[in-house]
Amino acid sequence: MNDRTHHRAIVTGHSRGLGAAITETLLERGIPVLGVSRTLDPKLPDRFPGLVEQVAVDLADADVLADWLLSDALRSWVAQCEVPLLVSNAGTLGPVGPLPTQDPAAIAKAVALNVAAPLMLAGAFAAASAAAADRRIVQVSSGAGRNAYPGWAVYCATKAALDHHARSVALDRTPGLRICSLAPGVVDTDMQAEIRATSVERFPNRERFVALKRDGALATPGDTGRRLVAYLLDARFGDQPVADLRG
Repeated sequence: MNDRTHHRAIVTGHSRGLGAAITETLLERGIPVLGVSRTLDPKLPDRFPGLVEQVAVDLADADVLADWLLSDALRSWVAQCEVPLLVSNAGTLGPVGPLPTQDPAAIAKAVALNVAAPLMLAGAFAAASAAAADRRIVQVSSGAGRNAYPGWAVYCATKAALDHHARSVALDRTPGLRICSLAPGVVDTDMQAEIRATSVERFPNRERFVALKRDGALATPGDTGRRLVAYLLDARFGDQPVADLRG
């Protein structure tokens, strides 16, 4: 059976950056993708006819996401699919700076997008794909979830939450369900541009990321997307609930 009938994927944050690269890699393999983002990519349906569906959902709004998850969209998408895939990629750097400078509304939005959304999606996906003998969830994490950075308290905490969620889900041993909270490395995306535009007062480690860009040491979204999809489709996926693409 070819990939087109064997797999089906849901990708969040599919229209930009790493999410767009992951989506393109899946589609190039013939794997249908349901893209879930606040904004859609108008070019995808023409480039990959019959392989892509998109839905506009503000993943930072838990009520909006809950309403969408109560619809039959997920269940319909994974029906009759042998290996359903969920890639929770959407995320935000969140408020950057020492604790007294962090805006409460920005904190709430970051936690909703970085934590509530992937956890809600994981639960709904697991229920919708219960008939499949092999279903896989990858949550795009970060090295910041495993190492603390000054000014990144919210980002570090939310990525650490994804790591611990994956560890706990793995301990549940739900039949056929594999999960991994995967750090992709430092990728040349809009988030990196946001980091470099942050003042040293708010993010003391800024110069390290400026140097990575200057020295050409950032991974490209395309290369990272291909490596992440290869990892997701590998027979050993889920052996480690928390992993790093860099090894």
